[in-house]
Amino acid sequence: MKITDTIFAFICGLAVAWIASDFLKGYGAYFRVYALGLYFLLPIISLICLQLANLIGKKILFIFQAAKFFLVGVFATIVDLKIFQVLIWFFSFFLFKDQLIAKGISFLIATYAKYWGNKHWVFEKPEKENQRKEIIKFFVITLVGLAIDVGSFYYFTKIMGPQFATPVNIWTELSVIFAALTSSLWNFLGYKFIVFKK
Repeated sequence: MKITDTIFAFICGLAVAWIASDFLKGYGAYFRVYALGLYFLLPIISLICLQLANLIGKKILFIFQAAKFFLVGVFATIVDLKIFQVLIWFFSFFLFKDQLIAKGISFLIATYAKYWGNKHWVFEKPEKENQRKEIIKFFVITLVGLAIDVGSFYYFTKIMGPQFATPVNIWTELSVIFAALTSSLWNFLGYKFIVFKK
């Protein structure tokens, strides 16, 4: 495993701990104690899982790529969530609080992070090989992913609604993550077999 793999896995573990601790704070002071332990535990779990995927990936390359894709997706989802939160806060200054527009914008910004991570780290595609076609393909796959992502977000927030007595604001943020997971299968297959195929 390369040093960049180790560093990125560690950073992803810390980022997930950051988001998880935000969610736990929403449930009260009792859970804040557990949030601190996540900053130690989740980076270690992330490193161990990527190392296991690396070992399995020596026989089946797809597994290691899928694990790295998952980490890039986790990182992009955190970018998605934090940009979404900032946009909702920013829109409130203009008495305009449209969650779907904020979700669409945050998805597009997170998609740039995914593009860079998938191109350079997951699929290790050379920089200038048919770049125009690659960008067009990426854009098309991403637009379909955007429709899946925003549609899923709408379903989780407006149709399904909060579950298990989860506060509305926490359910909304969890729905950002659920939507990203829903669109991730489409994105992986599209990026691997259409955009970054070798």
